[in-house]
Amino acid sequence: MVMNEITLKAFAKINLGLDVLRKREDGYHEVRMIMQNIRLFDRVELIRTKEEGFTLTSNLKFLPSDGRNLMVKAAALMFETYKLPGGLKMTLEKRIPVAAGMAGGSTDAAAVMHGINRIFELKEEGDTLMKLGKSLGADVPYCIMRKTALAEGIGEILTELPPCPDCTVVLAKPAASASTKTVYESLVLDEHTVHPDIDGMMKALQEQDLNGVCSQMGNVLEGVTENLVPEVRLIREFMKENGALNAMMTGSGPTVFGIFDDDDAARRCSEKLREEPYTRMTRTVSMLV
Repeated sequence: MVMNEITLKAFAKINLGLDVLRKREDGYHEVRMIMQNIRLFDRVELIRTKEEGFTLTSNLKFLPSDGRNLMVKAAALMFETYKLPGGLKMTLEKRIPVAAGMAGGSTDAAAVMHGINRIFELKEEGDTLMKLGKSLGADVPYCIMRKTALAEGIGEILTELPPCPDCTVVLAKPAASASTKTVYESLVLDEHTVHPDIDGMMKALQEQDLNGVCSQMGNVLEGVTENLVPEVRLIREFMKENGALNAMMTGSGPTVFGIFDDDDAARRCSEKLREEPYTRMTRTVSMLV
């Protein structure tokens, strides 16, 4: 029996390690990253309609609801690929901060693809959806996969890894922001670039060594974004001074995450950060394993 509606959780991601190897001739950057989902999510509701077309409503009025939105693009891609009848009414409850380096738009698109696959009983495997989702954006295949993973190429070549050991994550986003495009355009790769040890990070994950994971954390883009948003450095240092094993910016930022092995210390740090004038958002979450 074909379903008529479904509600899904679209989980955010952080980068435990992010290295940029080179800029390619097509303008994209070759990356090597460790991706990890966390228990911060948007809620996506899909309802089948007899009428053709797609509608999208959100709790954030400034988000586009037309063809510029990745959710609408994902729906259109699935309906066109599988020649599906009718249309879709979509509702988004946005909890992942926008433009935060946590793949919020990509994970919403991935949820739409998963949801359509289930509503219409297409029974497609994840690998097939991941290949299809690549056309929507480099992070979409990972958000469909939803595992700890090594991401290579432009982010679409994925290898599953053991999950990060149990810990608590504090997230903090400054009021200021920087676009991904600007950050990558400002990146200079030369002999002075400090590249994170992605292989060392993978070894620590294999050994389930949380301290080893934290010691290998690194993000080539962090220094670039810090020049545009100095609050990134302030938040990172605040977390480390308040109990984090390590702290780092995720993606192109400006969100910073700190890893804690003490839940109480994590909560105290989050509460203190809320009082700082340079912090707009804080969350305390766990890893998705």
